[in-house]
Amino acid sequence: MLTHVSMIDSLSPDNLGGGERLAALIAMELDPARYRRILVSTRPSHGPVADQVRAAGVRLVELQRSGRAAVRPWAELRRLLRSERVDIVHAHKFGSNVWGTLVGRLARVPVVVAHEHTWSYEGQPLRRFLDRELVGRGADAFLAVSREDRRRMIEIEGVKPEKAVFLPIGIPPLPRRTGRDLRAELGIPPDAPVIGTVCALRPQKALGVLVRAAAQLRAARPDLVVLIAGGGPEEEPVRALAQELGVAENVRLLGFWPPDDVPDLLAALDVAVNSSDFEGSPLGIMEFMAAGTPVVATAVGGTPDLIEDGADGLLVPRGDHVALAAGIERLLADRELAARLASSARDKQAREFSLAALVGRLDGLYADLLARKRR
Repeated sequence: MLTHVSMIDSLSPDNLGGGERLAALIAMELDPARYRRILVSTRPSHGPVADQVRAAGVRLVELQRSGRAAVRPWAELRRLLRSERVDIVHAHKFGSNVWGTLVGRLARVPVVVAHEHTWSYEGQPLRRFLDRELVGRGADAFLAVSREDRRRMIEIEGVKPEKAVFLPIGIPPLPRRTGRDLRAELGIPPDAPVIGTVCALRPQKALGVLVRAAAQLRAARPDLVVLIAGGGPEEEPVRALAQELGVAENVRLLGFWPPDDVPDLLAALDVAVNSSDFEGSPLGIMEFMAAGTPVVATAVGGTPDLIEDGADGLLVPRGDHVALAAGIERLLADRELAARLASSARDKQAREFSLAALVGRLDGLYADLLARKRR
């Protein structure tokens, strides 16, 4: 049996994005008959996802890292890797990639995999340097979640092509709906147009573009409702912008939304929206697809790998609230088109972007990297 360590910063709701969720999903999906599964969070983890990890039989180790200058947690990590005779460290996102690679090598772990879940690749020369010289050289594989991210890792950061590996990701089947009528709960009239999104409220998500699009749509659709589910630092700026643009009554910020309740939220939407400035391969869009909710999204990162414009949804330029509003209005006005695109997207997600397929690819990658080390 192989001992596998997944590594991420935290699984707590105020830090929970696609990368954190995927790290947890992979740890839970690995075959317990073949892997001893440990998930290391470098900071405290609490909330529904941390509870799900424990319930799945994955050992959750919290290093209680208090800040960037804290060194003791890395000594604890090295002791854990050595004492448990870990075969594979699979780190997720920049901080864990750096420390997972460094400490994994010091602990003589046979296989170290780093997994980048995207960033803008703009500015931050130190980050590019560490990705290239530490992670890119020290890890056995440096995974990218989209073809576009792999291109940027190679061309912008200078990671060697043989180390940069594109690995399509996926999601598990959506939980069954609980039967909640979210529109009724929120006092939304049955015939009101409802659009929305589920995401971590971070600058990357460019939610101001969605709010500006809503302000434009409101002129013709005064009963429009925008539901934004998620937590994060952008909550107050989004609320303030909605107030400034006169759409505070239309835009409803729902706070952290438990993953098991996402299907109930998506069932309340006429159109799901992703307005991001940059993306890797967003789990949120995969969930919109799986739920059969029509999608309008910005054509950034790996999103065009998920959504073919006019076939599975509509794509618009990033930062363009006018184009975003036009795409949303098109699907609100043409429900036949919306249904056709949603059906195609649902079939595509099930066929190409499942969690089972992702874990199968990882099994093969781990086996190949271990075999190389043994040779």
